[in-house]
Amino acid sequence: MKQTAEKSTSEDLTALEIQEINAIINHYEDHTSVAIEALNIVQKHRRWISDSTLKAVADFLQISLAHLESVATFDNLIYRQPVGNTVIHYCNSVTCWMLGSEQIREHLCQRLHVEPGETSADGQYTILPIVCLGACHRAPAALVGDELKIDLNTDAIDEILKR
Repeated sequence: MKQTAEKSTSEDLTALEIQEINAIINHYEDHTSVAIEALNIVQKHRRWISDSTLKAVADFLQISLAHLESVATFDNLIYRQPVGNTVIHYCNSVTCWMLGSEQIREHLCQRLHVEPGETSADGQYTILPIVCLGACHRAPAALVGDELKIDLNTDAIDEILKR
């Protein structure tokens, strides 16, 4: 199905989001294949995917809401709840755990006065665990926004939060 998606019946997507999705849609064999990319585009503008936004994307792509929900809940970088301006994913894989990720998590939570899964009171940071960042050779690691941070310790965390 190599065509651009028809205009959604829902007015929930912005013109810019529709334009960006249409710009990539022909690179995929069908609209189901563009699901993750479309969700990433919308999340880039909104920081998270609400239920109504998920429905708007499903309607726009003309795919089932159930399928899109399964895609959105499988990908742990698609946020289905509001998040802070910067999401910090601390790696809790075995390797990172053995090399101090628990201390990193505790320090982050203490500094930001949150528990994992929560957003700081100022709305700046959300702390989330992630199974693996693929940086075991430089553990412990975290993904701060879109930036991979490696060889972490409490001083490095303080420096990250200072910026």
